[in-house]
Amino acid sequence: MSVQIDQKAPNLKVSKWVQGMDTNIDKQNDNVVVVEVFQVNCPGCFMYGIPESIEIHNKYKSEGVSVLGMATAFEDFDKNTLENLQLLLETGETIGETKKMYSQYGKSQENKIPFKIPYPVAMDSLIKQSDEVPKEKMDSLIKNQIPNFDEQSEDYKKQIYDRVKDYFSSKEFSAETFEMYSLQGTPSSILVDRKGILRDISFGQNGLLESKIQTLLKE
Repeated sequence: MSVQIDQKAPNLKVSKWVQGMDTNIDKQNDNVVVVEVFQVNCPGCFMYGIPESIEIHNKYKSEGVSVLGMATAFEDFDKNTLENLQLLLETGETIGETKKMYSQYGKSQENKIPFKIPYPVAMDSLIKQSDEVPKEKMDSLIKNQIPNFDEQSEDYKKQIYDRVKDYFSSKEFSAETFEMYSLQGTPSSILVDRKGILRDISFGQNGLLESKIQTLLKE
């Protein structure tokens, strides 16, 4: 079952903490928690999401904010791997579309990231997809995106179920954290308050993350 806003935020499903000590949402000492979710093969993550999260880490780390990084994979499973995440964190080396972006815009030397990620980073838990997708899993995804789904016509419901089946059948792996939080893509930010309650999930960059953090710090 996917988590809901204003409910307890479940811990991240982690295959390995690649950078930093093993930790999770429930170990952040009553801090406001920001989880920056990205893919290694995601140019927008490295142009916008990760730099924003680094700025927040540097600015608020002494004011009660913990930033955690979560590398996931919902596509390009040959590139968004644990091995490529380790390469990125250890050497700064980029791959795929991220590497092409840096090469095209001359953002860094030798196609490496022009910054150091300073916070703990984990790899999402990837589960090999089976041929048969549980109905509960489809229901969770559908009802998170279409709250009034049960009120729709039977023809409409069938069309949506068929689309969701096609979506899952096209995926080699299921990323547990990505799906548990019903994320739409990367970069995404998960925001948890001091009491461990999920307060916000945002996809892309909207310039509102810092103001939301400031509001939670005042509570």
